[in-house]
Amino acid sequence: MLGKNPPLSDQIDMFRSKLSSIINMNHELIILSEQIDWPGIEQQLSPLYSEIGRPSVPSRKMVGLLMLKRMFNQSDESVIDRWIENPYWQYFTGEQYFQKRKPFDPSEFVHFRKRVGEEGLESLLAFTVKLHDKAEKEKEVQVDTTVQEKNITYPTDSKLAMKIIKRCWAISKEQGTKQRQSYKRIVKQLMKDQYNGGHPKRAKKARKARKKLRTLAGRLIRELERELSCEGLEKYQEALALYARVINQKRGDKNKIYSLHETEVSCIAKGKAHKKYEFGSKVAIVRGAQTGVITGAKSFKGNPHDSKTLQGALSQSTKVRVQAGGCSPRTAITDRGFRGVKQVEGVKIEIPTNGHGATKYQKAKNRKRFRSRAGIEPVIGHIKHDHRMLRNFLKGVGGDINNALLAAVGYNLKKKLNEIRTLIDIIFKNLLHLIIRKKQIEILEIGF
Repeated sequence: MLGKNPPLSDQIDMFRSKLSSIINMNHELIILSEQIDWPGIEQQLSPLYSEIGRPSVPSRKMVGLLMLKRMFNQSDESVIDRWIENPYWQYFTGEQYFQKRKPFDPSEFVHFRKRVGEEGLESLLAFTVKLHDKAEKEKEVQVDTTVQEKNITYPTDSKLAMKIIKRCWAISKEQGTKQRQSYKRIVKQLMKDQYNGGHPKRAKKARKARKKLRTLAGRLIRELERELSCEGLEKYQEALALYARVINQKRGDKNKIYSLHETEVSCIAKGKAHKKYEFGSKVAIVRGAQTGVITGAKSFKGNPHDSKTLQGALSQSTKVRVQAGGCSPRTAITDRGFRGVKQVEGVKIEIPTNGHGATKYQKAKNRKRFRSRAGIEPVIGHIKHDHRMLRNFLKGVGGDINNALLAAVGYNLKKKLNEIRTLIDIIFKNLLHLIIRKKQIEILEIGF
């Protein structure tokens, strides 16, 4: 059952401090909280909860903490810790009095993200788009793709083989099977031998060590398949099949496995000089050409060509804009990586060309549009470094989808927060100028 915050009351509790009496009510975070449609968010999320049972954490508190987490680049644990010591964050999540205890356990975030899923987070993105004037009705959008890296180590054959060997040891110990040989000392020396295998003097020895590690991992897997009982074999059947697949995969194979705990990770090359390969999922970002508001952040499984991501990204953007009260865009500006597609669901795709057959005015106009499209690159950088898309800590394909959407939500909210802060500064400066001017006039009048 969906929990609710207690209704607002003017009655004062003499044993607790009311937040409105200890904070600045003109703070940008307070103004932002008043502009967000909290009743609309609660109405949107209420069908996802049962009508009976124990009341859940109130939707405003849960969604508000998710927003703060993404706006200020916090983890599930740190956002709870900071919430206790920050009265502005408490007011943002609907509290009336200053709280001294944790609102809930950080694991509630995991359950909430699984509960709302992609559709719930898309509706949350729509509410953030609605905060910006005319963002949902923009005729022109900019599209680009990036890689959302997964929280895994850089994969090598030696690392994967060593992990498989250690897991085989753990399974054997748990099930009580006797190993003919554990290879613990041999494996330790082989890991030393394969280190720095790119050096010409060490290449041959390292190559032999890598091959031997894979051989030993295969032996341990086959020994477990022989020695395990029927119950144990049934329990670890999928794991052993995965280990065997990793050991047997070759360099040129497709759909390779790069991580034992994140099997859906893909190897993506974006042509970066400093980072040849990235391991994660591809994400398409859709941004308004004029307002700069993100209306779509679609994650894709595997490594599809950029042109194949347009349909999913633009359909998500249209869905979000319609929920915010707008309509689908007319034009999408892309780079040459999206070549091959001219139109998607009524949206015209514009790609830079050599300009043959165009007038001088048309060339200048197109040049300006495509140069402005490059503005999406630093936006992607901000989404990654400031809103937790640089490294994805959420599990599985669902985690890739949720992390991309929540990063877009955090970017839109931070953009609105900066606009409010700028407006407050302008008002304060103008007010200060008027006060100074008034004092000068009074001094002049006294002098005369």
